[in-house]
Amino acid sequence: MKSLAFVFKSAKKYARPLILTVASMLLLVGVQLYAPWLVRHMVTIVTDPNAGPQAVSQVARLALLALSIFILQIGLRFTRSYMAHVAGWNVVADVRSQIYEHLQQMSLRFYEDKQTGQLMSRTVNDSDLLEQLIAHAIPDVTVNVLMLIGVSAVLIHMSWPLALLSMLPIPLIVLMMRGFAKYVRPAFRKRQVELGEFNAALNDNISGIREIKAFTREEIEATRIRQHIVRYRDSLLRALRLMATFHPLVEFSSSLGTIVLIYFGGRFVLNQTLPIADLVAFFLYLELLYQPVRALSQAWESIQQALAGAERVAELLEEEPDVRDRPDAIELAGRAEGALAFHNVSFRYTEGDMVLENIHLDIAAGSAVALVGPTGVGKTTLSLLIPRFYDVTAGSITLDGHDIRDLTMESLRRQISIVLQDVFLFHGTVRENILFGRPGTTEEEMIAAAQVANAHEFILQLPEGYDTLIGERGVKLSGGQRQRIAIARAVLKDAPILILDEATSSVDTETEMLIQQALERLMVGRTTLIIAHRLSTIRSADAIVVLEDSRIVERGTHEELMARGGLYKRLNEIQMEDQVRWQALRKERRQRAHA
Repeated sequence: MKSLAFVFKSAKKYARPLILTVASMLLLVGVQLYAPWLVRHMVTIVTDPNAGPQAVSQVARLALLALSIFILQIGLRFTRSYMAHVAGWNVVADVRSQIYEHLQQMSLRFYEDKQTGQLMSRTVNDSDLLEQLIAHAIPDVTVNVLMLIGVSAVLIHMSWPLALLSMLPIPLIVLMMRGFAKYVRPAFRKRQVELGEFNAALNDNISGIREIKAFTREEIEATRIRQHIVRYRDSLLRALRLMATFHPLVEFSSSLGTIVLIYFGGRFVLNQTLPIADLVAFFLYLELLYQPVRALSQAWESIQQALAGAERVAELLEEEPDVRDRPDAIELAGRAEGALAFHNVSFRYTEGDMVLENIHLDIAAGSAVALVGPTGVGKTTLSLLIPRFYDVTAGSITLDGHDIRDLTMESLRRQISIVLQDVFLFHGTVRENILFGRPGTTEEEMIAAAQVANAHEFILQLPEGYDTLIGERGVKLSGGQRQRIAIARAVLKDAPILILDEATSSVDTETEMLIQQALERLMVGRTTLIIAHRLSTIRSADAIVVLEDSRIVERGTHEELMARGGLYKRLNEIQMEDQVRWQALRKERRQRAHA
């Protein structure tokens, strides 16, 4: 079974605690098998009509031996339990690390149709079930199977006809366990899917709590979350209903063995073919025989849950990244010059229309090139191909003459800094977010980067300066402040290639000026690709590339493109008209307010 093989492969690393677990289980089985034998021996002594005064001392020695056995059981149970947990939780920790590292290797295409909550559920909830399998289910199954074999051997030794009669219900129980597995595991798998859906919805709603409040969607979203909770509850109860049906049937089947023993054991004693002491021992051993059978039915529930989780984890780890290093990829040593070239590049996200077609573009080292055009023509997509967030569908991109697919992704991405419109800041301090660009730099270098980004002054005005907690995604900062911290992060990285994607949009004019000044400082000596809707911010670019319908339709300087009278000029005129219209509307609004 694939899921079970995955679990055992993960557990191989922890052979020592597992060996200690198995050894303690074997000894525990032996000790438990010996205890009823002591009772049998004691019954034989006290029922012997010829027993003399030495019988009292013999019984006392048996009592001391029983005490030693029970004390030994304490130590063995502790060793079995703790060592199993050591192995189990270490495997869970390794698998979680493996999942996270695997997720980091996946390209952005993988995340396009995935929800964060779903991936978190697989990383945390599904992997958590592996501990049940390693620390509980497998040890319980092992010790109970060994106990079953040991007790069966003792019973057969005492009276094989009575032993076989007593074990008649066991094949029925085994068939029941196999039959229930067919229905129980899919039910628990469905439960894990519903749990993932619930986590995903909850994560989305907590992240979007401001939008929920702004659009007064509280009641609607509460109903939607409640529906996820109910679906999870119903899927869980269905699985538990199956197990609740299974357990009483196992209990009933195991009690049939006692009924058989009462009838046939009583007849054997009456016929004097079985000593009374053996019958007493038989009853004690029979309890030991069906105790593991009942325990196995309990463990069966944990096994089905754990295997359902293991299947989901294994499925995730089997997904291969579509963007990866080639086997012979080379490490780009040192600092790149930054010359980029697009050779007949085409790209599509999925089967269907091309997002980019036949792109030919040379970007000289140290130059600034702006990409402009209507929304949805592929400007951002073009920039995402450079760090290989996606791979081209056709054609190639080179950096300093090297096809970027021939370079290791780590060495390629070291050469690139990116500042996006939708800045992502981590929950932590200002200092931690700036140092994310290059950990381990000095205080002076960090402050210098903040000064270049026009961020140092506002940071000092924060309650704890650089050590101020900024909240999840930088929620305690304004959009312009978040943008400048992102620029400081890029300054500190000091990469030779810079990608600016709408880095000055959605801020006021004064903040835009501060950000623009910071960006101009950052662009010095770097190959810069600028994506902007505000065409006024890219007039000084060395070259402006205009895209339309997935293709390059114009290129040149601002003056050249304006003189050409094509799409770029029309876009400028539209923006100028919009600006005049908005100014007129603001003027009219002010006049009405004063009227």
